[in-house]
Order: sequence, then C-alpha cells, then structure tokens
Amino acid sequence: MNLRPDPTFHPSPRMAMAAPPETLAYTLMLSPDFSQPDALAVVDVDPSSGTCGQIVHMLAMPNKGDEFHHFGWNACSSALSPLTGHAFLQRRYLIIPGIRSSRIYVIDTQPDPRKPTIHKIIEPEELFARTGYSRPHTVHCGPEGVYVSTLGGGGADGTDGPPGIFIMDCETFEIRGRWEMDRGPQDKHYDFWWNLPRDYMVSSEWGLPPQYENGVVPEDLLANRYGHSLHFWDLRARRHVQTIDLGANHQMALEVRPAHDPAKEYGFLGVVVDTNNLEGSIWTWWREGGKFHCEKTAAIPAEPADKDALPPLLQGFGAVPPLVTDIDLSLDDRFLYVACWGTGELRQYDVSEPRRPTLAGSVHLGGVVRNTAHPSGKAFGYGPQMLEISRDGKRVYWTNSLYSTWDDQFYPGERGGAMVKADVGPDGGLTLDPAFHVEFPKGYRAHQIRLEGGDCSTDSFCYPNV
Repeated sequence: MNLRPDPTFHPSPRMAMAAPPETLAYTLMLSPDFSQPDALAVVDVDPSSGTCGQIVHMLAMPNKGDEFHHFGWNACSSALSPLTGHAFLQRRYLIIPGIRSSRIYVIDTQPDPRKPTIHKIIEPEELFARTGYSRPHTVHCGPEGVYVSTLGGGGADGTDGPPGIFIMDCETFEIRGRWEMDRGPQDKHYDFWWNLPRDYMVSSEWGLPPQYENGVVPEDLLANRYGHSLHFWDLRARRHVQTIDLGANHQMALEVRPAHDPAKEYGFLGVVVDTNNLEGSIWTWWREGGKFHCEKTAAIPAEPADKDALPPLLQGFGAVPPLVTDIDLSLDDRFLYVACWGTGELRQYDVSEPRRPTLAGSVHLGGVVRNTAHPSGKAFGYGPQMLEISRDGKRVYWTNSLYSTWDDQFYPGERGGAMVKADVGPDGGLTLDPAFHVEFPKGYRAHQIRLEGGDCSTDSFCYPNV
C-alpha cells in the first residue's frame, strides 16, 4: 500500500497545471477488421528524448475483436475528496474496455511505465451478470471507485433494457453493480462527468448498439432517433433530477466537459450534427436558481462540396458536415478544443465567458474533402478526433479514428492510424508541430490518449483554485 498521496494527485486544477510535464502518452490501437488483437501503445512525448514522437512499446491483448475506444485511470485527483476519498491510492492502472466485446482489461503501468503489463481481464459474462449492461464506454475515476458508462443494455443486441453506469472497486477491480437508484427517463447513454463538491453528475446520449455498431443508420439520423438530451443527476443519491432536451434535430449529444474548478457550476457539450442544416454545435450548461439550463453558444457550419468528392452517405447533401466528435477543456477553463472530424479542423475557442465562446485558433488536418497533409508532408487520414490537452495547457495531442464502421462510411478505404501535436500560444492560437507525427503499425487505427500523470479529460478536482 502507498503510504503517502500519489504526487500526481492535486487538490485544485491550478496546482495540477504547475506539475511536471508529461513524458509518455498511452494510446489505444484498434484492429478494425479484427484480424489482430487490439493493443496499447506507449508513445514518447518527452522533447529531450531521442525517441520523442515514437512508439517505444506495444502491449497486445490476448483476444481479437474487442474494439478499443475509451479508457481511463483507476485513480486520480478525485481521491483527495474530503468526504469519501482514498488519498493513498495510486494512479497506476489503466482500465480499458472493449466497446464491441464488453471485455475489460486492467493494465498495470508499474514498475516500468514504458512497459505496462496485463494485470487482470474481466470477461463480458461477469459484466452482464452483475449489471445487465453491455458495451462499456467512458471510464472515470471517482473518490471511492471506478465509474464506467455503457452504451448497451442486456441481450445479444444490447437493447434489453437501457444502458447505464456501473462501479468497479478501484483496488480489486471487482464489478460492484449498477450505479443508478432512479434513472428517470434516461434510456440512452454516452458520456458522463461531475462536479464532486457540488454533488451533481451530467450525462449525454449517442444511440443504442443497432444504431452505431454497423455504422450510422441514415434512416434513424434523418428521423432524429439518435440522442439529443442532457441528463442531470444527484450524485450522492444516485438519482435522476432533470432532463434538458436540446431539440430532436440536434443529433448525437456526445462529450460533456464540466469546468475543472469545482467552484464553477457550468460546463460544455458537443453535438455532432443538426439535421436541419448539417452544422455542428457547442452548448453551455449552467445551474441557476436550483435548476440546470442549457443553450447553444457556438455553431460550426457545413462546408459545400462537389458530390463526386463525397462518400455515398453524404452525396445527397452536397456538403460535408463538421461532425463535432470530441471536445476538451484546458485545466484553467480558458480554452475549449473542438474536433471537427468531417471537415478536418481542430478549433480552439476562448471560453473565458462560458456563454460567449470566441474562436481563438484553428488548424486543418485530413478531412473528407480537404485531405490536408501534415506539415511534415505525411498524409493524415480521416480527421481530428480524440483530443488530449497537457496539464499546463501548452500542448494538444489528437488521433484520427472515430469508430471502425463510421471511419469506413465517411472515409472509404484504409487511411491508417496517426497521432499529432499542436503547440498553444500564450494567448491562444495553434501551431502544428512538424516533427511530431506518430504512425501506427499497418492494420491499426488509433483512438483515445491518456497522458502520464493525468490530463484534462481524466482528473476531477475537489478544491477550488486560489
């Protein structure tokens, strides 16, 4: 047992920003045709190293067909909670779900962080038996356990009952059971996060397994059958308290990003597409007068395109939608980064005024029509997708794969896996690093990134900035 708090745990976001910079990035690799086991890549991101920008180790799993997607740590700064924390845990294990197999891997990053090993494998039968859920997705380390959202209920197609959240023990990794005591009207799931001292959780919606596993279902999209609501919960009571419907045309309400400073009661949401005009959007929610409120605060228009330049799915529209598939918020709550996977753009918004985002920077890479190359001259397949921001806010990393079947629909033909980095100016602005372009082995694509010591979509904090 660790006898003092892990030095990568920080009471406040501002203290985390002052911590030493990351030297390693853990990146998930998926085999889209299931011909190889999925894997975890360890990428050197230390600029003083002779191997910076290279994969220094690969850990392949013993099974095929998992489809790695999102993952997270067993413990983070939330362990310092004054009420229910376990301050003597360590940020040591990575929890990696297979979104397609419902299998969960627990990966030990010690004693050598550059050479992680498999600690435990939780087979899907255990998940089904203890929760009735399937298709595990988002992983967040809470003060007293590991919380995991799911995209499917029971049954072969995951539609036997609604998906939800379950909790794992953060030391033994046993699945304890469902988190919800009263789910209210919530019947779809995607992302979730919280404000621990304010005692609320927020969750979002994508769709049920038949709506995404084999690709986007055009009929469901045009009929507005994907998720379009935010749900708010009493965190301690594990009870649903409010739903905000964004409007059925705002399809696929995905990533939620609360302000990191827990004294602030607001956050952001990315919506993939508006079926009225193909725009993507950013929404801001806040709590006032005991109720939650939400409004669209930024819209990103579709780009007109020649029919012949578009994949079959988009040819009838004559335009490429931005497809907002990930957002991430810097630890100082100043900059919100928005991945426009369709148009191949990474946008940076200044959100110092949360309800009035202003565009502060932009770079293009990939894109359905643009196909913008990296400054190194290398191709960048697909578009900007999963984002991760350094704790000090000076670097933004991203990969290019969304989900195997969706990749194939929007970007026909194999485009390969890549990871890149942009440097952030002191007052905003983005500059792509021409020397940082990680290419993954043939047959693999890359999805989510976790930074050694924590990052901006991992940690939640229990103490306000001073």
